[in-house]
Amino acid sequence: MSDPIQLRTNGRKLPFVRFDRQELNQILNVYSTRVASGEWRDYAIDQGRGKAVFSIFRSSHEAPTFSILKLPAGSNRRGAYLVMNGPRQLKWARSLTEALQVFERRLVLVSS
Repeated sequence: MSDPIQLRTNGRKLPFVRFDRQELNQILNVYSTRVASGEWRDYAIDQGRGKAVFSIFRSSHEAPTFSILKLPAGSNRRGAYLVMNGPRQLKWARSLTEALQVFERRLVLVSS
């Protein structure tokens, strides 16, 4: 087995990225409503150098249905958030609140 490769940016190590308590509360509020409705069943959190990922599963035996990524801050001291559906990017935002709007349910007018 080969040795892992250290990723670097501009000769520096990538910063350690993690979700803080407020961010996890926001994500878990959305997650819990979808679990209660039976849509989602499991989650995983991966935090480390270069990004933090909250993965959402419909079943614990599948690949994640959605992933919420937190990327490190650049020169502007704030990071970015991505919402992914497999390899497809659904939303990119500077705030987690804006990124989580992807999961808001939109009401549809049903006529009889």
